[in-house]
Amino acid sequence: MTIEELDRYFAKHSEEIRHQILNRTYHPQPVMRVGIPKSNGDKRLLGIPTVIDRVIQQAISQQLTPIYEEIFHPNSYGFRPHKNAEMAICQTLTNINDGFQWIVDIDLERFFDTVHHDRLMTLMAKTIKDGDVISLVRKYLVSGIQTDEGFKESIIGTPQGGNLSPLLSNILLNELDQELEERGLEFVRYADDCIIFVKSEMSARRVLRNMTTFIENKLGLVVNASKSKVTRPTDREFKFLGFGFFKNFGNDYMAKPHHLSVDSFKYKLKQLTRRNWGVSTAHRISKINQLIRGWVNYFRISKMKNLLERIDGHTRYRLRMCIWQQWKTAKTRRKNLIKLGSDRKNAYKNSHSSKAVARIATSWVLTTTITNKRLERFGLLFSVKHYQKLHRM
Repeated sequence: MTIEELDRYFAKHSEEIRHQILNRTYHPQPVMRVGIPKSNGDKRLLGIPTVIDRVIQQAISQQLTPIYEEIFHPNSYGFRPHKNAEMAICQTLTNINDGFQWIVDIDLERFFDTVHHDRLMTLMAKTIKDGDVISLVRKYLVSGIQTDEGFKESIIGTPQGGNLSPLLSNILLNELDQELEERGLEFVRYADDCIIFVKSEMSARRVLRNMTTFIENKLGLVVNASKSKVTRPTDREFKFLGFGFFKNFGNDYMAKPHHLSVDSFKYKLKQLTRRNWGVSTAHRISKINQLIRGWVNYFRISKMKNLLERIDGHTRYRLRMCIWQQWKTAKTRRKNLIKLGSDRKNAYKNSHSSKAVARIATSWVLTTTITNKRLERFGLLFSVKHYQKLHRM
């Protein structure tokens, strides 16, 4: 069913659905299994509910969220109203600069696939006394998964992709937050990404052992021993929510995009500036702008002006290659060069150039005609200018 059909469906069947829910006879449909690629080459498995079940899940979430917001720990930042990843990074910097410079990085293995239903329902029942709600939530947990091979039971886990999954994950992991609070530990958690801050390596290793035992024995989750580690903020391999950290000249720690995040960003820009992608320059620039705007907005608290200047220069270079390739024939190239201000002699000479596309993109022929200003007027968003604009706001 499409979103457009939903209003008409509910106009006819809303009372019937309401009656089924109140009488506990409503049965959710299985979620559809979808895999989306991760940066490490694996796939993240999602469970997409039907449109009707999305609406009902959202209704449950909207009713339960204000109740649980009174309970959740302030150091939990994922999937909560008025909280975001930027706030988690700011809290991380505060902890590090306060002297907590040993970090316990706990990685939960396949968290959403390993949530124990009974434990989760027991936790919910402590706060939610309405048995109808508890019953309906459990039905969503066991509604099953529709795969290419057929129906599969969901006896454990809460599939990512549904409206309820973020709230349910926070309900379970709030037990971890409370345990950390009782032990007097500084921490930051964003969904299943949790880092703990201590002041010595010995303390960090002890906390890693103790919290691994708590998570596996009390919460029934699996800690990935190969990825969970004791680390320092400046460790090149330490990444939290896509950020890395460095010391400035004043010896304070600051945030920056992690090198893997930068590599991913460059790769996506490279894909959007492929010469064999047969789209118009306007469409190409529109897609580049979407990527730049989203990436810079997310990492805006980072120090990255010099990085963005280098990336901008490389993007413009690749865009010039695309434009030159798109002009194809000597006649079209000559006509466009003249239109962009080149004299006829040079336009004729360079339109028949035997230079490779990559070489001519850096030559004065294109840098003086397809100038940075012209690309900007045409609509290309310069990431460094967008970054500076955000900091002036």
